Amino acid sequence: MSSDLFATIERYGVRCMLMRGGTSKGAYFLATDLPSDRAERDDILLRVMGSPDPRQIDGIGGAHPLTSKVAIVSTSETDEADVDYLFLQVGVELAFVTDKQNCGNLLAGVGPFALERGLVTVHSTSDGTASVRIRMINTDGVARARFPMRDGRPFYDGDCAIAGVPGTAAPVELLFEGTAGSTCGALFPTGNTLDVVDGVEVTCVDNGMPVVVLRAADVGIKGDEPCEALEADQTLRDRVERIRLAAGPLMGLGDVGALTVPKMTLVSRPRHGGTLMTRSFIPHRCHDAIGVLGAVSVATAVLTGSGPAASVATLGAGGDGDGDGDAGKRVVVEHPTGTLDATVALHRDGMGWRAAQSGIMRTARKLMDGTVFPRN
Repeated sequence: MSSDLFATIERYGVRCMLMRGGTSKGAYFLATDLPSDRAERDDILLRVMGSPDPRQIDGIGGAHPLTSKVAIVSTSETDEADVDYLFLQVGVELAFVTDKQNCGNLLAGVGPFALERGLVTVHSTSDGTASVRIRMINTDGVARARFPMRDGRPFYDGDCAIAGVPGTAAPVELLFEGTAGSTCGALFPTGNTLDVVDGVEVTCVDNGMPVVVLRAADVGIKGDEPCEALEADQTLRDRVERIRLAAGPLMGLGDVGALTVPKMTLVSRPRHGGTLMTRSFIPHRCHDAIGVLGAVSVATAVLTGSGPAASVATLGAGGDGDGDGDAGKRVVVEHPTGTLDATVALHRDGMGWRAAQSGIMRTARKLMDGTVFPRN
């Protein structure tokens, strides 16, 4: 059956919705519209996106990791969620498809996409919003997405602005009970909030996204440089990569040379009234903003009170709560194109640190709905 579907897709194309989710853009598919065989599925996706090619000129990829993403959505196999969401990162210059990380930006589009495709029937609440429970297959976490709807359909227009996206759109509230999922299997996978890796102090954290947090000053930069300048600094990139490769096994990820995790976030003191400034490598390109779940992980590192993030943070800046309350603490993460607010309720008990709840606000928009044809 899978091979028959593969041949059909090659000849007639496959149904696809192109959506912007947060500060990323990706192709959204129903799982039933793609081959169940992983190798066949990945082959189709590489040809749909136009990889490998630095311009992805013969596909719908945008020639950047942030625009070469795929979301595969299906009715959930569990009672705790309405739909299942598998995120796949598709290589740009290299021919790979990996599920070794999650994506909180594309997550923002999953609820609206599920409603558009009829996977869920949602009755709007008194304030006109829909609520969809989403199981993130990559990390086995569950998120609740709340977004506006009208006449049973998602409503994309609104006045919510997020840094890195021009204009405004309808808000998509993402709430995570407990952790936002974990690739590494633990909130602090080394068992510590402060480690020394390759001679540099770091915090290895995974509240939805494996991240290594380190001070920008410890690798010789101020921390507010433009992304272009950081990408052009080969000495810096080599140093950051050495730390990443050494941190991977410590986080339970093994050899990460061919993986897109962990992400590397360089932190410094805030410049614009936020909690701290960040520059993130994802892992080899410098993010012109910061990933949603990456921001949640960085905020988690801040709230431990120890480690590189806490050492440069201005706690209480623009936020509320003390980090121990039920509502959590709002951490304002500065990045190259603005700020991103992440709310995390972090607790410590006899078993160590645990995240009770996290939340973040994004926007999403449907860009195109139709049939995409993989190159021959």
